[in-house]
Amino acid sequence: MSVGSLYQYFPNKAAILFRLQSDEWRRTSELLRSILADGTKPPLARLRALVHAFIRSECEEAAIRTALSDAAPLYRDAPEAHDARAAGEGIVAAFMREALPKASDATRNLAGELITTTLSEVGKRFSETPHGEAEIARHADGLADMFCAYLGELARRRIQS
Repeated sequence: MSVGSLYQYFPNKAAILFRLQSDEWRRTSELLRSILADGTKPPLARLRALVHAFIRSECEEAAIRTALSDAAPLYRDAPEAHDARAAGEGIVAAFMREALPKASDATRNLAGELITTTLSEVGKRFSETPHGEAEIARHADGLADMFCAYLGELARRRIQS
């Protein structure tokens, strides 16, 4: 497609990048929902699957992320950005209620925030350099082990108190 044809659909580069970012937010929300809401699997298995899918996705999307990050100030506060964050938070909150049913809301909220922030930052940094499939799997396994141990410890503490 020629650049001229592209600008028939988008008024400028910022609009193109915003559309790409909106599509990425939608895909991430769908990924979260499809894995974390799958009640046929135990919560920790879903968390492990999410970590693997997310890290792989971050590695696959590393090149486009640079362009999107450069344009982030243009759309960071857009209503679509707020909606995407709220959707993700809702999906994670529902998962945490299921994974930690006896924990307090504050504990579940903190756990969800720590996991999503860590996953996002580690995924971003890890994907800044190319990695083979085996290395991606090892990295995701380590991160998933850490998250599963954390949730297991939170569940154990709550039962004892």
